[in-house]
Amino acid sequence: MRRSIAAVLFDKDGTLFDFGATWDGWGMRVIEDLSAGDPEHARDLALTVRYDLAAARFLPDSPVIAGTNREVADCLLRALPGWTGARVEERLVAHAAAAPLVEAVALVPFLALLSARDLDLGVMTNDDEAVARAHLAEVGVVNMFDFIAGADSGFGAKPSPAPLLAFCRAVGVAPGQTVMVGDSTHDLKAGRAAGMLCVGVLTGVAGRETLAPLADVVLPDVGHLPDWLDGRI
Repeated sequence: MRRSIAAVLFDKDGTLFDFGATWDGWGMRVIEDLSAGDPEHARDLALTVRYDLAAARFLPDSPVIAGTNREVADCLLRALPGWTGARVEERLVAHAAAAPLVEAVALVPFLALLSARDLDLGVMTNDDEAVARAHLAEVGVVNMFDFIAGADSGFGAKPSPAPLLAFCRAVGVAPGQTVMVGDSTHDLKAGRAAGMLCVGVLTGVAGRETLAPLADVVLPDVGHLPDWLDGRI
């Protein structure tokens, strides 16, 4: 009998990890580093990536939320004359390695629940694959996924559906039997274009009103996913 849902593909930041708790502090450290402590330069850098220095958080329209490291570096370069994109990317990755990872829910038991339902699991992030693997390893879940890809893995980046379809090929599941779970419109647009079911979560920056038009359902966090899946598998 053909299962209606056989695989789940997750975004990483804002989905498996709470975006604000994990990345707002990282944003401040990146700006402080690149500005070398110059307040005026810090303001210029914050403006390019839509970061609120007073509140120490990314604004909802920040390109950092769903962008690749290259896209973020290109934004910052507007306020970094004389720098190269590669040099900025190196700084971004270095700071990402020290980001304080805050799980949206306890990931080991959550993923175990999904594995018990015989679902193929994957992660597709617009972060670099090596960073994604390091983050997932740090919280003890890297081996719980059948597929992990980043924007630099050779499949493209969201909102293109190409990396999502690469996951389907890798695990041998049709897109129509796959759920894409993410916190941004990039995630959900990619899922829709790939022909997947789409689940939005509110552990990123986007609100329900932003995600709902693109999602089959919007959940408070991924911890509510098993109940939603029951009866659909």
